[in-house]
Amino acid sequence: MTQKLRVGVIGAGIAARHLAGFDWNKDLFEVPVLCSLDEERGRELCASHGIGEYTQDVDTLFARDNLDVIDICTPPDTHFALCKKAIESGKHVICEKPLFGSIAEVDEMAGIVARAGGKMLMPIFQYRYGSGLQKLKRLIELGLTGRPFLTTIETHWWRGPDYYAVPWRGKWKSELGGGLLGHAIHAHDMLNYVHGACAEVFSYGATLVNPIEVEDTSAISVKMQNGSLAALSMTLGSRKEISRLRFCFHDVVAESILEPYTMGRDPWTFIAGTEEHQKRVDDALAGYEVKEDGYTRQFELFHQAITDGTEPPVTLQDARNSLELVTAAYHSQRTGKPTPLPITAEHPLYRSWLPEG
Repeated sequence: MTQKLRVGVIGAGIAARHLAGFDWNKDLFEVPVLCSLDEERGRELCASHGIGEYTQDVDTLFARDNLDVIDICTPPDTHFALCKKAIESGKHVICEKPLFGSIAEVDEMAGIVARAGGKMLMPIFQYRYGSGLQKLKRLIELGLTGRPFLTTIETHWWRGPDYYAVPWRGKWKSELGGGLLGHAIHAHDMLNYVHGACAEVFSYGATLVNPIEVEDTSAISVKMQNGSLAALSMTLGSRKEISRLRFCFHDVVAESILEPYTMGRDPWTFIAGTEEHQKRVDDALAGYEVKEDGYTRQFELFHQAITDGTEPPVTLQDARNSLELVTAAYHSQRTGKPTPLPITAEHPLYRSWLPEG
């Protein structure tokens, strides 16, 4: 019989989407308690998802011995302290993106988790689990794509003044970064998920759309460690919202749909160079087994990892790869030079990419 994991949720914003993911996995998870400083939204979520207890006292969640998992859905600047308390209280942890505010914090957390005796921390990168992207992963695993050449990723969304009316948004101290960190991070994780880590980054960034502290537009050139190149563009000033990922390999071109918030989902296109190879690609994809996607699939895989004692589907190293790209981009913007990776303890932005002063 499958053991249900009991989850305490912290937050009442993006937490709504997490709760939908848990609802789709009712045989694997139950959520007995939600903690939020926003009582109105918190109680609404409790009512709509059948959560029996609401609290504003976060410390009570860490003290409880009847919770298996703490799910952190709070503003970015709170993540590290909450993750640390949750792990040290003997709980597994799920934490929203962006995970932390520096590579140093990721490395420190890796040590905390290692000392925690089997408790795991899973960052959120739910976009990985769309069927389109998973089909590309299948073709790569089967050796049907050939050598990678170029990846282009567009994250072109719209965010107006109403979005930044939320007090913690648009500020270095609380949001930790702009569109590069908080919006394009999913698409850029998909780059790392397909190709592995980056080797060098050159970036331009600007604040063009709204009067905020952080960037809302950027253009980035990347060398990947596997030898391929990537061009990444992000703006929060696109009246027509799209996300597009295009992967050019020797034998196949894979291209996503344009839906801005579910670009990992079908129908992707996979175009081969010859009719013979197109048939091999089509035959391989015909055997693809469709799974749930998004939070639902990531949470399902998290439960499986805990049950089997294996590493979570998204790891701290995955989060490090993502935040290394962000760190390198901010460093390149400020120096006007390419930034090599990995980001080590000697790098000037290792402990923080926040501007001084």
